[in-house]
Amino acid sequence: MAVLPQRDPARNRSGGALTEPPIRAMIVLGTRPEAIKLAPVVRAMDASPLCEPLVVSSGQHREMLAPMLAALDVKAHADLAVMRDRQRLSGLTGRLVTALDAVLRADRPDVVLVQGDTTTALCGALAASYEQIPVAHVEAGLRTGDLYNPFPEELNRRLIARIARWHFAPTERAAEHLRAEGIAGPDVRTTGNTVIDNLHWMLRQGGGEAAFRTTGKRILVTLHRRENQGGGMRGLAGAVRRLADRGDCEVLLPLHKSPAVREALLPGLSGHPGITICEPLGYPDFTATLAACDLVLTDSGGVQEEAPSLGKPVLVLRTTTERPEAIEAGVARLVGTDPGEVYAAASLLLDDPAERDRMTRAVNPFGDGRAAERIMDALLRDCLRPDALRRRARD
Repeated sequence: MAVLPQRDPARNRSGGALTEPPIRAMIVLGTRPEAIKLAPVVRAMDASPLCEPLVVSSGQHREMLAPMLAALDVKAHADLAVMRDRQRLSGLTGRLVTALDAVLRADRPDVVLVQGDTTTALCGALAASYEQIPVAHVEAGLRTGDLYNPFPEELNRRLIARIARWHFAPTERAAEHLRAEGIAGPDVRTTGNTVIDNLHWMLRQGGGEAAFRTTGKRILVTLHRRENQGGGMRGLAGAVRRLADRGDCEVLLPLHKSPAVREALLPGLSGHPGITICEPLGYPDFTATLAACDLVLTDSGGVQEEAPSLGKPVLVLRTTTERPEAIEAGVARLVGTDPGEVYAAASLLLDDPAERDRMTRAVNPFGDGRAAERIMDALLRDCLRPDALRRRARD
């Protein structure tokens, strides 16, 4: 495990003296979605002389994370290297809390930021709480109401909410969930979702290349959820193959690294001329691919937010979603995992221009691309004096 470098808290990055020490913010991440959604916050903090962002990676998506961080212009100061093949959640949780404890004790940040619903996020919040370091939760307040769907994400979000000092909700609906659970006052802030910030940033950077091979109807499919793995995912593979059998579509599937996902999808999809299977795309290429598609089928949370920003209809391959705003706004449809229903919903959007137009013209409810700015401003207002921050943590 790498140890975070010690920094002079009395000076900024250019060497000039500061009237107060900069806020030392440790950003804990480990998956591609966390990197995507925390990168705008890291970049905003890195540009400010009032902040010292320290990025700690758990490597939960080890093979996919390093190139993602490079594409996002984010450097990790520490890599915990705790992942094991086909690990159980209990083992991962224990290793993460232990490794994070060592890093936190070595560098003593003023605040720890975690994002979303991963095991990395839960362990980051838990380890910080053990060290009495306040926690900021980015993308707080999402709920399905079912503790085991998605699992363990719904559980993780609820537990982080009991630990966090700041709750940065992406939508007013998410903020209302927190207030209903007894978390109220100025510590719950509606900011928009940072994934929109990052999508706009990446599109401005350019350089990505779409992975589709043809110019016909293009369907982008992403599948990885734990609750879909096994028989449910094999059924979804059948629906995807049936769409490719139409002959007027190209299905593109960037294949998740999970062995369980590959075992479920590859037998039913490999070798079909209308299906392009590739390794996970780098973020610039994924963004370009998303912009080039006509329809998205996904069980991903982040894609439910990104695709509407580009006017792409989304069919959510889950029985619940913690992002009901997308459904209510008409930019996404919750179609479940029944293969027949998935095929029928996708065919309707491919064949009926009026149905498609209703989804592409809807307004994206997930923000205006300024969420990271709001998050950093809130933390600076509250945390400009680290001694006051620690007093709040003890109170």
